[in-house]
Amino acid sequence: MQIAVLTFDGFNELDSFIAAGILNRMRAKGWGAYITSPTPEVTSMNGVTVRRQQPLEFAATADAVLIGSGVKTRDVAKDPVILGQLNLNPARQLIGAQCSGTLLLAKLGLLGGLPACTDLTTKPWVLEAGVDVIDAPFVAHGNVATAGGCLASQYLATWMIARMATVEDAMEAIHYVAPVGEKDRYVTQAIDAVRPHLLDCAVHAA
Repeated sequence: MQIAVLTFDGFNELDSFIAAGILNRMRAKGWGAYITSPTPEVTSMNGVTVRRQQPLEFAATADAVLIGSGVKTRDVAKDPVILGQLNLNPARQLIGAQCSGTLLLAKLGLLGGLPACTDLTTKPWVLEAGVDVIDAPFVAHGNVATAGGCLASQYLATWMIARMATVEDAMEAIHYVAPVGEKDRYVTQAIDAVRPHLLDCAVHAA
């Protein structure tokens, strides 16, 4: 599975890096999650500069796409060149967005009239774009999911692994990254968050 983690200038490190780190726990099974950007380098909201692993065009061919947030997302949402390159297709891709990334999904018309999650700062802009916002950390409708809050990135990763592999794989990935002494609690919380949105996936979590 090839996954594009869309990361724009001004990005939130927690969104891109946590999700990519958890998803790459599946590397032994042939998965790869890649920082995907429109420019060779992007600088985070806190001044961390990273080199992209894939160009923006990669998102159109990836098996799944995660859209992180950032302090410049509103600018991205107004950029017709960037939006024009985001040829995402929920009929054949899993697509997730976090916080202000939800605004990009709204602008791309991928949410329709369905409710979504986002952070409190972005909420007015998503509402302005015509999308209802619910007070929840995670929601999915078919192949499109949204999450609200920086640390909700673990839920997007859990959902994506459970959908494209197994629930057991998702549990193992979260168990590995969870704090010592709290691993069972973190696994249960993550699975409970995505459980209602796994469609026909078999859920074996206790």
